[in-house]
Amino acid sequence: MTEPITRLLTIMATLRDKDKGCEWDLTQTFASIAPYTIEEAYEVADAIERQEMDELKDELGDLLFQVVFHSRMAEESGHFAFNDVANAISEKMEARHPHIFADAHGKMDEDRWEALKAKERANKGSTSALEGVAKALPALSRSDKLQKRAARVGFQWPDLAGPMDKLSEEFEELADAKTDEERIMEAGDVLFVVVNILRRYGVDPEQALRASNGKFEARFQGMEALAGGSIDGLSLEQQEILWQKVKNTKS
Repeated sequence: MTEPITRLLTIMATLRDKDKGCEWDLTQTFASIAPYTIEEAYEVADAIERQEMDELKDELGDLLFQVVFHSRMAEESGHFAFNDVANAISEKMEARHPHIFADAHGKMDEDRWEALKAKERANKGSTSALEGVAKALPALSRSDKLQKRAARVGFQWPDLAGPMDKLSEEFEELADAKTDEERIMEAGDVLFVVVNILRRYGVDPEQALRASNGKFEARFQGMEALAGGSIDGLSLEQQEILWQKVKNTKS
């Protein structure tokens, strides 16, 4: 019986075969596939959040296929192949767990993990504490990671009073903004400071906003159900009554 990963690699090679491959797969590039890769990662996270294990299995397969797709295109270009990807992550994980795979002692914690990653970046010629934070990350997550990196080298307020005062200042600047460009910049500053505050509370901003999005969605749909399908045409006061009913309803 063919090993599952060998079967998958063979399927990918066939899809990219110049003579008998799939027209769509043959026209793809790293850039054109990248959005699908990101989408599949989000679908994995969604299945986990909904605790749907059968869906998680399928979504992990879709994400693995993206890795195989990129690896195949890289192999065709003479850069690397799937086995190189697997070996690279294996070597990285062993290096990042010296207390498991080498003679180092102690336990893994965030400081030790980040120190090992910083050493890797330095070995690659990194010149900034902020290098390596992927630009394709969701903006809130990237803001959180950038601020964590800066904090590790001492660039942060000593307590919550600093960012709280800064937040009030940024709201004032947003209110005073005159152009769309200024409003975008000032609104971004507001969000950046909010992320800083959430980080002090140990809250992941993406996770927090997803939770609030889900809560709003459920409550809004509850309002629609109480209204017979739509709240369109109801006054703000009537909508507020429905909102409070849904909010106070315990499942």
